[in-house]
Amino acid sequence: MRIEDLKQIVKDEIVQRREEGYDVAEVEERFLRIEDATLSELQGFLEALDECPLRSDFMYKEPSGLSEIIAERPRRLEKSSVNLSDEELFEKIYGGWLGRCAGCLLGKPVEGLSQEQIETWLNIAGEYSLEDYFPDIPSLPEDAPKWLRDRLRYFNRLFERTGIGVLRGQISRMARDDDIDYTIINLHILENYGPNFTVTNVGESWLHLLPYLQVYTAERAAYRNLVNGLESPKTATYMNPYREWIGAQIRADMWGYVSPGNPELAAELAYRDASLSHVKNGIYGEMLVSAMISAAFTTSNIEEIIDAGLSVIPKKSRLTEAIKDVMKWSREYSDWRNTLSRIFEKYGHYHFVHTVNNAAIVTMGLLYGRGNYEKSITISVMSGLDTDCNGATVGSILGVILGAKSLPERWIKPLNDTVESYVIGYNNSRISHLANRTFRIAKKIMET
Repeated sequence: MRIEDLKQIVKDEIVQRREEGYDVAEVEERFLRIEDATLSELQGFLEALDECPLRSDFMYKEPSGLSEIIAERPRRLEKSSVNLSDEELFEKIYGGWLGRCAGCLLGKPVEGLSQEQIETWLNIAGEYSLEDYFPDIPSLPEDAPKWLRDRLRYFNRLFERTGIGVLRGQISRMARDDDIDYTIINLHILENYGPNFTVTNVGESWLHLLPYLQVYTAERAAYRNLVNGLESPKTATYMNPYREWIGAQIRADMWGYVSPGNPELAAELAYRDASLSHVKNGIYGEMLVSAMISAAFTTSNIEEIIDAGLSVIPKKSRLTEAIKDVMKWSREYSDWRNTLSRIFEKYGHYHFVHTVNNAAIVTMGLLYGRGNYEKSITISVMSGLDTDCNGATVGSILGVILGAKSLPERWIKPLNDTVESYVIGYNNSRISHLANRTFRIAKKIMET
């Protein structure tokens, strides 16, 4: 590993440890005093960070083991009866797939942009508020910001080179995105290992089917650790300061699709997957979303769906606090932008791809969308941060609630029922075929 990379890992680990409640002040002070640290000195800092004590004023209880997580849950959520015909069940699963793809694609052009930048794009295009995929702006005004000019140029050149676009008028399928790759690879895991798959099976599948350079942050660290012979849970912690970022949360959907009305099972499957690369709130994010999707098969009440998600994660976690804050703020403010301001005020210190702040935006999009697919995904994406992930998660939940046939044509038709993927053997798959394979697994699980 290059010394510059290791130095960045130390910097990120200091932030991560502080967020987990550890007193890192002394180690941070020593680190900042050294300008040209050696590899051995940097390794020493990582070891010192491992020894930092938990602050006495840290009020959260955030275990990473499944039994400990279960013990810290607010309550046990009973399995709900699923009164759906096979056709209705398939429609909901297919709706989840389509809703996820369209929400992801909506957010893809603006990933990492702020709310203000997204509004600038839409205002220049004369299309605020968002009601369709992001537009190209062929004739930008001279005073248009450079970031917008550069971003439009990048996506237009990508379309010219590959024929696969993400801007309105250029879309012919779901463009490749890691959010969708993970849904696909989790389908592969269930088909090849069954619902009793292990975390080792997850790691094996990544190594066989996912290109290393197409996984990011915590997943890349875990992948590197797998190649170097480490096993879970060490794969999630060794030189992985991204272990509470959003990577596990975007892998949640398949577990909800195959566990209709059974949030506890969905969360258990999510746990096994998440623990390869994440700890604490990183794990909780995947459990939360999988449980919400599971509940969406049996109720369209958004607060009940969110409550199902909260029921499977520790009640004294930072993630629970953030979700409950958003629920409270949504009752105080009629305009979602006011709630978004409160989210950034309290949780804006987290990295733009952290679990906590993005899960808060997902919750906000669900609550202010009030069951309307378009309103839910556009609010989630216009809020900024990890827009493709948040659009995908919200779109998935609304897709399950509404079913494929009830999703608006303007969002679904451009996909042409096709998804591009870097998962080996799955490129240009029919979304309906993936949904049908998911349906067959869900039926088997429900019958056991």
